[in-house]
Amino acid sequence: MAELTESVAHVIEQLSRLPGIGRKSAERLAYHILRVHESEALALADAIRDVRKNVRYCSTCFNLAEDEQCEICQDARRDQSMLCVVEQPRDLMALEQSATYRGLYHVLLGRIAPLDNIGPDQLTIDALVDRVRDGNFQEIIMATNPTVEGDGTALHISNRLQDQDVKLTRLARGVTAGSILEYTNKEILADAISGRQPL
Repeated sequence: MAELTESVAHVIEQLSRLPGIGRKSAERLAYHILRVHESEALALADAIRDVRKNVRYCSTCFNLAEDEQCEICQDARRDQSMLCVVEQPRDLMALEQSATYRGLYHVLLGRIAPLDNIGPDQLTIDALVDRVRDGNFQEIIMATNPTVEGDGTALHISNRLQDQDVKLTRLARGVTAGSILEYTNKEILADAISGRQPL
């Protein structure tokens, strides 16, 4: 029986480690890479190398950035009195696409999930508390995902911020419980931001 070459087997193994990519999908991707022109395949390799080399977390909000600060933190036109707390950079992008919110963000880089051994110390919660303490924010919007872990994370943060003179709100429940912001349509996200409620 014929076996895969070592290089093909290696690329299939690496591709199958990507989220949502099983063995069969990894094989299809590997054969696609072999079929396309060499320049197209190498452009993909260069893009992966570039994103790993050039992209870092913003020193202020922990969004993805190619400079010390992300474009949102550098934008003086943003409302400096509002801070929206999200779990991941992709959640920030989903809210930005709703074109409703014009304040600043803070990315937690996850959520408290005891079953996955993820505690508050593994997130950017301490940096968030310091940022609120040192800043002039009037409102903090908890935009964690409406899941058990997301709600628990929001509750933990609100407890940490209870001594701060700042209004704490949560996204309105136009966002269905159990859903993920990344996959929620922009109209629902716009309604959720506009109709946010006290925490």
